Amino acid sequence: MKTVYLFPGQGSQFPTMGLDMYEKYEQARNLFDRANQILGFSITDVMFSGTEDDLKQTKVTQPAIFLHSVIMATLMGDKFCPDMAAGHSLGEFSALVACKSLTFEDGLVLVSKRAMAMQKACEVEPTTMAAVLGMDDAKVEEICQTINGIVVAANYNCPGQLVISGSIASVDEACEKLKAAGAKRALRLPVGGAFHSPFMEPAREALALAINETKFSQPVCPIYQNVTAQAATNPEDIKANLISQLTAPVRWTQSVVNMIADGATDFVEIGPGKVLQGLVKKTNSAVNASSFVL
Repeated sequence: MKTVYLFPGQGSQFPTMGLDMYEKYEQARNLFDRANQILGFSITDVMFSGTEDDLKQTKVTQPAIFLHSVIMATLMGDKFCPDMAAGHSLGEFSALVACKSLTFEDGLVLVSKRAMAMQKACEVEPTTMAAVLGMDDAKVEEICQTINGIVVAANYNCPGQLVISGSIASVDEACEKLKAAGAKRALRLPVGGAFHSPFMEPAREALALAINETKFSQPVCPIYQNVTAQAATNPEDIKANLISQLTAPVRWTQSVVNMIADGATDFVEIGPGKVLQGLVKKTNSAVNASSFVL
């Protein structure tokens, strides 16, 4: 039996997130307070008492989810004993910190820089994403290739659930063609831009500089990274994959399949929400998937 720890990405945030940990555990308070110093603003004020809209601010969302996940993993202490780990998009940074490849401080700085770089890239040109349900991945890819302009597969979440990303006109055209071809649903998502697409190239370049200046160590277990869906332990490989991640698709379905093939039997989600355990069960209903509760 092998246990995998999973770390969620953007969209899992909720008002009051992290407040229970802050109130109960001194170790959590110290880390949250340190985060406020590093970021230069009180992210805890927004996390603990902000509205849903407040939490959607780019400079808040990604660090907030990262902090919730990493601090929860830290509070697990000796219970945190992964055979493998993976994170969905932003969650990959949480996984790397929890598994000792990055320090808490360096991980938070990179996440903050990543959020700002993505926001800046989104402002260059109006772009979007759309969820496609009930269609084979290969068919979605095939239809996207027939569209004028840029629209690509961005998130392979589970069988029958794929997110596409690109220019607004191209995504809209793809949605119409996908529905005509038999997709159960193809609808735009309320996101800031075309994440995991060529439109994130300016953000990739900015983040590459920061990643290359940061020290990475070998993690305590293999990290299945989004770009390759394969296990990585070599720090240089991890860095290269992280840099590629912003413009490459999140191969979550493939990562789950590969982890199961490598012996994973139990998947435990650490952080806000329950999205990832649901995707795991939709990929393979025979494995155990749950959330860690302090």
